[in-house]
Amino acid sequence: MPIFFNSLLVEAEIQLDQVRLLRHQDNSSAQGRTPYELWRQDDQSAFDSYQSVQNPSRQAGLGPASLWASFVVTPDGRTLFAGLYRSQLQGLNQVNIPHAHREGFIEAGTCDVYTIELDERLSDLRGKLFVDWGPGTRQWVQRADNQNKVVTELLTRFKEPEFPGYLNFIQPLSQIESSLPTTWVSSLKQVQGVYLLTCPLTKELYVGSATGVDGFWGRWSQYVSNNHGGNIQLKSRDHSDYQVSILEVAGSGTTTEEIIAMEDRWKKKLQSREMGLNSN
Repeated sequence: MPIFFNSLLVEAEIQLDQVRLLRHQDNSSAQGRTPYELWRQDDQSAFDSYQSVQNPSRQAGLGPASLWASFVVTPDGRTLFAGLYRSQLQGLNQVNIPHAHREGFIEAGTCDVYTIELDERLSDLRGKLFVDWGPGTRQWVQRADNQNKVVTELLTRFKEPEFPGYLNFIQPLSQIESSLPTTWVSSLKQVQGVYLLTCPLTKELYVGSATGVDGFWGRWSQYVSNNHGGNIQLKSRDHSDYQVSILEVAGSGTTTEEIIAMEDRWKKKLQSREMGLNSN
């Protein structure tokens, strides 16, 4: 028999009509951190700051005062319970304020600001409970009394998401150095091979190979540092948060020359010289 999130709220003597369910997923910033990363770090104030600023056109369902059951989307796409929060609308912000996720400031008069305080009820479930949010992921604010989420997993302790496997790995380059779980970084450092970069702005692709120290992670870190990794065509492009994935993993005994041959084969398959960003 499934467990429902609303049953846990009722057991904690929380009125369902007072609770708003919030699912935080924001990958739009090339330099910022995702809500999951803000929540995961030791400084709770960064995540609170992120939640406290809401666009008036998008927060109509929040209400002036309510309990927020906040969820964050993990790197592997699951919906993790981040905690129960008491919220109180303070009004429209009157000065430019820094944003906890994106670089720069939010212009005065454009966003509502809430006072956020962690509620200790359900605190034993923070970072341990996953729910099935359902198909309406764009509807990131929902009423608990209208949405009874199924609990898909309940852990005894918080743990980082499992590495998805090399051929299933897909991430923005902006998350390579500061955002990946340490176990993922370790896995990416151990192997070499052929990878794919895709530009979200121009829709073009680039095929490359990782043959040096620290494998895929080491090569991709070079792109993070300068956005081009020494590649001629990428140097001429505006800054973009390329998506990176792995096309082929080289065996432990594969030579550099053999990896270059693998790379050339993928360039021919994907025609990345004729229709992409490869120049050789």
